[in-house]
Amino acid sequence: MRTPLLAGNWKMHKTPSEARVWFAEFLEANPALQGGRAAVEVALLPSFPLLPVAAEQLAGSGVAWGAQDVSAHGFGAYTGEVAAEQLADLGCRYVVVGHSERRAYWNESDALVAAKARRAMEAGLVPILCVGERLEEREAGRAVAFTLEQLAGSLEGVELTTGEELVIAYEPVWAIGTGKTASADDAQAMAAAIRGFLARRYGEAVAARTRILYGGSMKPANTAEILAGPDVDGGLVGGASLEVASFSAMVEAAG
Repeated sequence: MRTPLLAGNWKMHKTPSEARVWFAEFLEANPALQGGRAAVEVALLPSFPLLPVAAEQLAGSGVAWGAQDVSAHGFGAYTGEVAAEQLADLGCRYVVVGHSERRAYWNESDALVAAKARRAMEAGLVPILCVGERLEEREAGRAVAFTLEQLAGSLEGVELTTGEELVIAYEPVWAIGTGKTASADDAQAMAAAIRGFLARRYGEAVAARTRILYGGSMKPANTAEILAGPDVDGGLVGGASLEVASFSAMVEAAG
């Protein structure tokens, strides 16, 4: 049984003082998350300067935290980079790799994403590996083929033995921050295709335990419908995770 995961990607929003208030209000609004009593797992993914605040405020709460990126390198002379071991020492459980914004704005290749995923796993972190098509691929009828090709490249050299070492997030690029959302049927179809790929590459047992999230303008109104798909195991949530009320409503809908 795969526990649903809602991961809030704050991107480059909030100051440390704002984050401290948000965490306190969110925990007060969601007491069931404490002590593992909720039917859904929640993770918060703030920017690097906010991670110590997350560690301070969320420790022992039942809410996980993680980072939005990680270096493919270990410790060394890599100015501006953040090592996986540093994130692990802060108590991070998750780290996003291959987000479409990183791929588009920083020209991250599949090979680099795979290297980041491997480094994260070596440090004991769980990568949330993002894949997904642009509008031109979808309109050309290549959404599934493109996404699986991207996934294959982004998993190069990544070994999975249980399926719990990795989370995959399907994020149709055309739906991120646009207000557009893939239909529940589209999300399920892509998640099923991804699970099929994992079964062929790693075996049925690994595929059955790997969580596949949907990311792309998820909000309270569509959470339950999207998560009704048997292969959709949660969401990578952007804008709707910035407000306590909206993210709390999504947690309730997911549980």
